Amino acid sequence: MKRIFFLSILLLLSAPVSAASDAFVTSRALSMELANKLAMAAARHCTKQGYQVSVAVTDRGGKLQAFIKNPLAGSHTIDVAILKAATSASFQTPTIDMMQGFDGLRDAPGVLLIGGGLPVRVGGHFYGAVGISGAPARKRMGDLDHECGQAGINAIREDIEFSE
Repeated sequence: MKRIFFLSILLLLSAPVSAASDAFVTSRALSMELANKLAMAAARHCTKQGYQVSVAVTDRGGKLQAFIKNPLAGSHTIDVAILKAATSASFQTPTIDMMQGFDGLRDAPGVLLIGGGLPVRVGGHFYGAVGISGAPARKRMGDLDHECGQAGINAIREDIEFSE
């Protein structure tokens, strides 16, 4: 009987601890420095190939964190880059993969299903997204924007991996 009593007390005492551990979640975010490094690396990759682009980096929620625009990039590339990054952040999926089969989302507010938005995922952790606008299409719309975004992510990959 004493054993059951003590087990019951032990269970009651441990209940608030397990409930408290479910009270919050942790997430990772890019520092200002890494967000800007990603944007500059992506822009430089495109510039070396002769493309004038805008690059937007968003946080996990799709809110703008860093932005760079080539002085020769069209003014439309500003909003397009931001929308591509926000869309990729929201769905945690590259926008180039969403160009087909997501027709129901085409008219959703704040969603742009054109290649060039990539989630920033390193070491199994999601940090946000990058969106590029302004490079021409090689085979399909946004494919070169996508390549520039991937170059930006690759430029910060080691910084993140070595910081863990």
